[in-house]
Amino acid sequence: MSSEGELYVGVAKVNITPEGPIPMGGYGGRKGPSTGLHDPLFIRALVLDLDGYRVGIISCDLLKYCNNRVLAIAKDSFNIPHLLICSSHTHSGPAFGEYGSPDYLSPYARSVEKAMLDGLDEALKNMFPARISAGYKSFPSLGANRLTNRGNARAMWENRERIPYGPVDPEVGVIKIEDKNGDTRVVLMQYACHPVTNYTNYDISADYPGPATKKVEEAFGNNTICMFVQGGAGNINPMFQSPDRNGPNDENQTDYSHMEKMGSILAYEVINLAKSLSPELREKTSLIAMADSLEFTKRFDKDYIFNIHFTTVLINNDIAIASFLGEPLIWNQIYWKENAEAAHPFFFGYTYSSGGDNPGYVPDIRSASYGGYGADDEYIIQVGAGEAIMNRHLENLYRIKGILKDEPRSR
Repeated sequence: MSSEGELYVGVAKVNITPEGPIPMGGYGGRKGPSTGLHDPLFIRALVLDLDGYRVGIISCDLLKYCNNRVLAIAKDSFNIPHLLICSSHTHSGPAFGEYGSPDYLSPYARSVEKAMLDGLDEALKNMFPARISAGYKSFPSLGANRLTNRGNARAMWENRERIPYGPVDPEVGVIKIEDKNGDTRVVLMQYACHPVTNYTNYDISADYPGPATKKVEEAFGNNTICMFVQGGAGNINPMFQSPDRNGPNDENQTDYSHMEKMGSILAYEVINLAKSLSPELREKTSLIAMADSLEFTKRFDKDYIFNIHFTTVLINNDIAIASFLGEPLIWNQIYWKENAEAAHPFFFGYTYSSGGDNPGYVPDIRSASYGGYGADDEYIIQVGAGEAIMNRHLENLYRIKGILKDEPRSR
């Protein structure tokens, strides 16, 4: 489906901080309970509208969030046929079950559902004519590839020596939305790095995306909302990490300065990049979205079927978004950015968009061959799934650009 016309945008921010102790997700299947609160959690809802044709994006400070009802209500009640729910993947947030059913809803998860729907409703009530621009900026990476890929790979959870074990993407991407007065209303940042600077802490926290988004919003003023979208961070850990804690009663406390440092550096780069962007003046904006799905087995269990859903979005023929549910390794993001025929290709990892199953880690063939955590575990999806999904994204991009035809061209 596609549309072309004047772009209207709505945006909202809703607090989803738990009111009391709650099971936590994270390393080693840790399930909680939380012992306190360090910083708040939010969802941020964005709706793009062209003459009634809508695409929505929700960023959330959660480990992961898959909910079919939110997608259905967004479509039926808000006329949003394509909604991307992007989890930051903070390991200091509430747990929903690492590989549970998308329909599993705890009381807290139900409150998140309501917050998302309230956010979409508020965004639609406050639409404004808008202009959009995008860009990338490279700077020294804040993350390191945690798979050594030397013989049989193993995961290096901490990399304080800054050893470049494998590839990273050193770029941060920004999509900037202004109103007709030229005021910045939305800054969407996309960056690939696990939010585990706090390691195994026991206080609720958004991890480094929390201070990063907060500082960007403060830099542009109270009318600006900053959204964080995670990339292909399945094998990327931060350079800055607080030491591990052996349980909530460990006398060693979490050092949150690492989180603040990483968030501040990322925000600094995002602010400078966003300020340098200037949207092209155009009478009409184009918006195209295409949902698709593929089936795969598990790598070591051929009877287990994953039904993987994903959505490709193209804005103004130059901002191309590939969404990906699960924990894609960094190869998937690099491949998309190198091969998508668009000025500004964006990779949205950990993103639930049209239903389907959560595959967990999705390695590339090379990583699956060398193995290690997230590459050849018993629950891993079949070899080549990542390549197949990314190639289908490319195919769909060419389709929605009108280049790939279903009939032979006349000579």
